[in-house]
Amino acid sequence: MSKGIFFVLGIDAATWSIVTPNLHKLRNFKRLIEVGKSKELILKEKPISASVWCGMFSGKLPEEHKHGSYVVNGEIVKREDIKVDFIWDVLEREGKKVKALNVPFVVPPYSFGVNFKPIGFGLPTNEKEWEEELERVTEKTKLLIEEKPDLLIAVYTLLDRIQHFHWGEDYVVEWYRKMDEKIGELIFDTGFLDVEEDNELIVISDHGFCSFGEAKVQTLPEHTKEGKLNLKGDHHENALLITVNVNYEMKRPQDVFYAINFFASKNLY
Repeated sequence: MSKGIFFVLGIDAATWSIVTPNLHKLRNFKRLIEVGKSKELILKEKPISASVWCGMFSGKLPEEHKHGSYVVNGEIVKREDIKVDFIWDVLEREGKKVKALNVPFVVPPYSFGVNFKPIGFGLPTNEKEWEEELERVTEKTKLLIEEKPDLLIAVYTLLDRIQHFHWGEDYVVEWYRKMDEKIGELIFDTGFLDVEEDNELIVISDHGFCSFGEAKVQTLPEHTKEGKLNLKGDHHENALLITVNVNYEMKRPQDVFYAINFFASKNLY
């Protein structure tokens, strides 16, 4: 993997149902679509974030990795409780340089080879924390791009929380616009996709989004016992996928793992 960087940019809960009708406001999403390939990734598994992110970076199906929730029997699940190797484990053993930032298959989100403290324990719930995550993940990722690792993974979680609380509001589109600006900083302002760079890019979400009650699988209760939480949106099985320079057919989240391995096999030291 010495010839370029394989960059996976995860955007938790990003959905085409917001991106597509607002491309006139999302110029960097539009640019990515124009230079790459885009599709709707239809999940055959339940759109549970912990499970999907786990499968994405382990290559395992839910029945194989057996990780279906952030909390089991009242205890927060830790990385060491999940008995599979992730792509960063595999490639590090092969002598590759791997950086993974804020990957939310556990809470707080997991980082590998990176010193990063997630915002709000990885569950940012207010505007101040959403802004902080957007800025800090962006700035840290830009620094990591400069280090030129073989594999770089970075994930934003804030859109998931925003859409649970504000689905159907113009407020959601405004946060997509803010996300779009940061995508521009990471992908275009850094020159990551310049012609002379032999880099590969995946932009992916773990699931899409829809109005609460419309999803095939309800992932959260509509109300808390105290009645303080009133959710407007929930997870949908249609995820977002954009690839640039990735010569690997992707049909499911687990294919991220295999696309990275394919890239590694082409670029042996």
